[in-house]
Amino acid sequence: MLQNSYWLMVLSLVFTSGIARLALPSVLKIITQAGFVRPNFRGDNIPVGVGLLFFLSVLCPTALLMFLEPYRTTGLIYLTALGSMTLLGIVDDVFGSRADSGLKGHVKKMLQGELTTGGFKLLAGGFMALAVAAVLGGNLKTIVVNTLVIALSINAINLLDLRPGRAGKGYLLGAVLLFLGGWPSDNLIWAVITAGALLVYLPTDLRAGAMMGDAGSNALGATIGITSVMVLPPSIKLGYLVFLIGFHILTEKYSLTKIIEKNKLLNYLDQLGRN
Repeated sequence: MLQNSYWLMVLSLVFTSGIARLALPSVLKIITQAGFVRPNFRGDNIPVGVGLLFFLSVLCPTALLMFLEPYRTTGLIYLTALGSMTLLGIVDDVFGSRADSGLKGHVKKMLQGELTTGGFKLLAGGFMALAVAAVLGGNLKTIVVNTLVIALSINAINLLDLRPGRAGKGYLLGAVLLFLGGWPSDNLIWAVITAGALLVYLPTDLRAGAMMGDAGSNALGATIGITSVMVLPPSIKLGYLVFLIGFHILTEKYSLTKIIEKNKLLNYLDQLGRN
């Protein structure tokens, strides 16, 4: 059974990567021709919202997996959550203002009676996380923990997406840790499928040729969050939640980029693969 799961994950990774490789040039062309470009941190105008590729690439592999009994319910959860968070990300990418950022900024605006696209994403993403937690079931404590893990995982990857490749590297690190904490769960396959699309896109991101935008970072964060609540034992999951809360408190007070730049190891990993 474990051997079958292993080979299914390998095949899913290869299949998704193949779809992403075929789709990426078209996605870049469509977005660029539509004029949906934005200055990156260097001031170069590049296509944004290319993270739409992740959802497009996983559709077919996930649909095929849902013919197999272990993946029917969790596959539907994964696909629905990924689609909804990609859509919310596109809304923020297209209509969002960069004037207010961070949880604190969006919450402050909501308390003032103004709903930003970031605030809209925050509310809708929170209810999506709650819906997933409710479907997965458990007692009230489990549902609350699962909701927070999913919601904060989404925002954590979003916070990383400030420099080329950073969000993708954060996702891949999270996926490796999920395997260490959750093997041999069948539901690790969702992290694998998303990774298949990401690995094809990542070189473009690293050379600052495109931005995944919230469409991409939301999808990556949703995958990490959903897979976490499906595969991690309760004690490890609770520890992960504590880390997420600490990470958000830290990034609200200090610049994550400055923290990374001051740490030799983190800065080396952050620069790895960039031009």
